[in-house]
Amino acid sequence: MAPTVQPAASQQGTAPSRVQPRCRHHAECGGCLWQDRPYPQQLQDKQATLQALLREALGSGAPMVAPAAAEAVPWAYRGKVHFVCSPGPGGRGLVMGHFRRGSHAVVPIDECPVHADAGNRVAFVIRDVLRAVHAGGASRDLTRGAVRHVVVRASRRTGETLATLVVTHNAPALKVAARRIMTSPGAPDGLHLNVHDRPGPFLFGRTTRRLAGVERVREEVAGASFVISPTAFFQTNVDAAERMARVVLGHLAGAGRVLDLYAGTGLFSLPIARSGAAVVAVESSREAVEDGDISRRLNRVSESTCRFVNAAAEDVAAGRHGRAVPRAPDAVVLDPPRSGCAPSVLAWVARDLRPAVVAYVSCNPEALAADARALAALRYRATHVEPVDMFPHTPHIESVAVFRPA
Repeated sequence: MAPTVQPAASQQGTAPSRVQPRCRHHAECGGCLWQDRPYPQQLQDKQATLQALLREALGSGAPMVAPAAAEAVPWAYRGKVHFVCSPGPGGRGLVMGHFRRGSHAVVPIDECPVHADAGNRVAFVIRDVLRAVHAGGASRDLTRGAVRHVVVRASRRTGETLATLVVTHNAPALKVAARRIMTSPGAPDGLHLNVHDRPGPFLFGRTTRRLAGVERVREEVAGASFVISPTAFFQTNVDAAERMARVVLGHLAGAGRVLDLYAGTGLFSLPIARSGAAVVAVESSREAVEDGDISRRLNRVSESTCRFVNAAAEDVAAGRHGRAVPRAPDAVVLDPPRSGCAPSVLAWVARDLRPAVVAYVSCNPEALAADARALAALRYRATHVEPVDMFPHTPHIESVAVFRPA
């Protein structure tokens, strides 16, 4: 879930202006909280909020935050379409939708204008089939029903769709459902089953099986082609990811050796390698590394130019992977999880590696501010900060920050 960030206008005591929400479910759904706010104002509020957090963390050393670039069309941008399922009235049947604001009750959804249209079409086909075969939605305690989530990856560039049913167990009705889904008009290019039988906030379980069609979906970002497994992480807004990659590439121009930590499937590694640098990509998820290596071969990039290392950044920083990474990279890319970088990783990068530039990709402005303060203490100053509107109509703030030795 995106962090709750108060808009700058609200912090200053000025009520934001309002517009008519595009989605009929806006009043109930907990997804797009800012749909009733003019889009230009959303961008201004995100820029101002990020600026305030950095000033609080860095004082007079805070750089001016660049304006957030607007999405040309801030709708249908989510390539990862995700719906939650629950039992219907009386504890039977299936409801598919999003969580109601402030609760775990599921609001039935008939439209979602921020989802990719192709992904919505596939998801609603799956919903109708599941209801027809009497596959029940899973209760919150997982004691009733089977279906927890419907997830569809819809490629922005290729038009391919890959659907995953997340279930508590492989109920008999699901076998019938899979056949009907793949023979329905608007069927996905691939269908997978993920078994997730434990309570908790995680979307996917450990076991995924392909039921029919393609195993991975293809996507293109910043001139590089990617293959994405059904449960692997990849930025859901491809246009915004493209902008983010271009910002990183621009600030790494001239770097010959680059270390990419928390590299995922290589969103930054592969475009950087294609630009002429030698890249080592460190990622803890084996599935992401496998996807990244397949994408490397798809782009005809040699392993000597882009090498994936399946390891945690913290382990590499502690020296538990020997010579897995370059000792003196010209640049380091950091794309940490929402909690930010481990202090040991920041210290290793700033004290031991001492690159000429650190490009920090942030999905949490509070974590960015805290890590910027830590880097300042390690004698790295922020020289450029740029928000990227990855999730229009939400308070979520994604950004790229560039640090150089003080």
